[in-house]
Amino acid sequence: MKRFFSPKIWIILAGLVLGVVAALLVKWGNPPNMGLCVACFMRDVAGGLGLHRASAVQYLRPEIPGLVIGSLIAAYAFGEFRARGGSSPLVRFLLGALVMIGALVFLGCPIRATLRLAGGDLNGLTGLAGVAVGALSGIFFLKRGYNLGRAVKIPAVAGWIVPVAMVGLLFLAFFQPGFIFASEKGPGSQHAAIALSLGAGLLVGFLAQRARMCFVGAWRDIFLIRDDYLMSAVVATFIGALVFNLILGQFHLGFSGQPISHTSHLWNFLGMALVGLGATLVGGCPLRQLVMSGEGDTDAAATILGLFAGAAVAHNFGLASSSTGPSAFGPWAVIVGLAVMVVLGLLMKAKLA
Repeated sequence: MKRFFSPKIWIILAGLVLGVVAALLVKWGNPPNMGLCVACFMRDVAGGLGLHRASAVQYLRPEIPGLVIGSLIAAYAFGEFRARGGSSPLVRFLLGALVMIGALVFLGCPIRATLRLAGGDLNGLTGLAGVAVGALSGIFFLKRGYNLGRAVKIPAVAGWIVPVAMVGLLFLAFFQPGFIFASEKGPGSQHAAIALSLGAGLLVGFLAQRARMCFVGAWRDIFLIRDDYLMSAVVATFIGALVFNLILGQFHLGFSGQPISHTSHLWNFLGMALVGLGATLVGGCPLRQLVMSGEGDTDAAATILGLFAGAAVAHNFGLASSSTGPSAFGPWAVIVGLAVMVVLGLLMKAKLA
């Protein structure tokens, strides 16, 4: 019995649950091949709060606060909530913004790249290849001494700021006051019922905290230490989503004509390379950052603020892609982002006490 409930079994189960839940959320109303995309949903939340005015992608998605609150519940239940921070928060903010820009050039985070592939969108292969190369590039800097410094223990109240803010976001999602924006068409108008979305977020957040899931760390660990623990969740997510997409008639194989997707392979690859590199430098993918914020990590909170800022910048300045392909300025943003990350990777070598 003890062997059955080993960490490896738990992370596989967590990945399967994520994949199945994502497929079901599409059936229940979320955008196709976007059952649970952290970057896309944070972009929608940013739009719902008026941080950008792209009318097609504005909605306070309950999955995002659900992920944080689910992680908080797990962290408290197992004695793992520890307020901490002080590890180069401004750099983390910048990296978070660049990660989001790369994700919106591809049109999805590493989770959505996996889910897109599980829905038959072969452009997911290009995106996952970009994540892998980005993670491998990040390892180069890690081996050269890249370090953002050590987080220290801080007053518990600081660790509660993001979870409390997420509860506030839930209230806004439920009551929809007049100052909140909501799409009438496009991906932002496609969503499951609030209770289902929140329940999915809570469940995945709880399991992700317990299993330490990270969709970029999986590639980092495979290349760096030959450890497939985190990769087990990625594979399990793909299998769970694939099986249920087939059952629900949501699998459509091909490159072209895929929902909320484009076939510019170079920028799909480079956009996700930016995501993989940035997430490696910051210590986790967007999902992992939300989960860590639920554990009291204020450095993850700085990254989350960067992700929201990146979503606002991407849409306010015309950097995000559309189904017709990358925008005029999106590719330039990716190139600049990669250059900035290379500079940070070479220069950030904090001396630990």
